[in-house]
Amino acid sequence: MRRSPFAAAAALLLLTLSLVSGARADESLDQLRRSGAVGERYDGLLVVRSQSDAAARAVVDQVNAKRSAIYEARAKKDNADVKEVGKLYAREIAGKAPAGTWFLGEDGQWVQKK
Repeated sequence: MRRSPFAAAAALLLLTLSLVSGARADESLDQLRRSGAVGERYDGLLVVRSQSDAAARAVVDQVNAKRSAIYEARAKKDNADVKEVGKLYAREIAGKAPAGTWFLGEDGQWVQKK
């Protein structure tokens, strides 16, 4: 079956848009973390630090949904506890997060990355 040049161009455009929007989402997340509006939790999920920030809430909900799906798939694959998988990813996230990011520990204390 032959594909039309239009279909190939449309597929390429969709792929490009998804990559750009993913990069923008990462950039937006980093900005929110640097500003302190969003923090990282010990379990690998994000938390909104300013409950009145609807834009931050939308980003947190979107990122947490993606992260949760990844953690669940990994836990199922490795026959592991989802919470433990999230904690492992949290360590990796901490290493990659920009300076200024706030981290909420299991003890409820906030610590800022220098």
